[in-house]
Amino acid sequence: MTFIWPLMLVALVLVPLLIALYIWKQRQRQQLIARNSSLGFVQGGRKVGFSRHLPPLLFMLALTILTLALARPETVITIPRIEGMVILAFDVSGSMAAEDLQPTRMDAAKAAAESFVQRQPPNVKVGVVAFSDSGFSIQTPTNVKEEVLATLNRMTPQAGTSLASGIIASLNTLYMAQNPVPSYYTNLTPEPTVEPTPMPRGQYVPSVIVLLTDGENTSDPDPFEAAQLAADRGVRVYTVGIGSPQGADLEIEGFTVHTQLDEGTLQQLSAMTGGTYFNAQSEEELQEIYDNLSPQLIFKQEKTEVTSLFAGLGIFILLVGGLVSLLWFGRLP
Repeated sequence: MTFIWPLMLVALVLVPLLIALYIWKQRQRQQLIARNSSLGFVQGGRKVGFSRHLPPLLFMLALTILTLALARPETVITIPRIEGMVILAFDVSGSMAAEDLQPTRMDAAKAAAESFVQRQPPNVKVGVVAFSDSGFSIQTPTNVKEEVLATLNRMTPQAGTSLASGIIASLNTLYMAQNPVPSYYTNLTPEPTVEPTPMPRGQYVPSVIVLLTDGENTSDPDPFEAAQLAADRGVRVYTVGIGSPQGADLEIEGFTVHTQLDEGTLQQLSAMTGGTYFNAQSEEELQEIYDNLSPQLIFKQEKTEVTSLFAGLGIFILLVGGLVSLLWFGRLP
């Protein structure tokens, strides 16, 4: 246990002083009783024994706890939470500048993603991965929707398309979010990680990957091998098709390239992992992704201030001490 205001603990020195003062007063009282008894002024009465000291003892205990509360104690507490996680894997390849969806595929994908993010409840964290010929995380999973939306608005079309890079970067982001790297340096050689045991597809229900892309894979590695990695870990990949099957012509570095939505590839990728294929123009259907996401009850250890617990306990003991004193002696100590 630690304290936010540790200097307040200095006030604890008053507790032993008060105890010493109480003992001194009790001895004075006993001497006075003994002196008056010898003179015949005090008649023998009922003996209350330890019960006479119980109310002051409770008051001293309450004072100690309330003084600790003033120092604002905090401790590590295991807190139960219900959480889900969605990784938006966003295709930022050059083909996303095509205009078969107005105004462009990129803008249509952003609109679909923003609509999806806005509908998520607070207990679902959303992260963003961007991929073209490589993939990288650009927004760690968070339930602050404004951060996710700002990240989506910053994305622009880049180079080629590697669907595998998007899936692998999403799996890495999920892993890092659930197993954060310790924030300290070590020169020790890391131990090799154990290869995960394959799980039934769709088994890991608290987290999913939403792949927003036109599906035209132009770069290695093989997207189906990446989908198998996700399937082995039980992570479902939902694919969202951006574009039209008819396609559109696109000017890239002086060349005219015809690009079109590859629904077949996207349907196979989602089917391999237990996910579903959606078309970006059917925004209402995207809600099915969350409907199939089952948030998980997890337990996290967090450093939490427990001042209120100490204050409540101190006041309770104070009231008990006062009640005992009133019932037994008809007065407060």
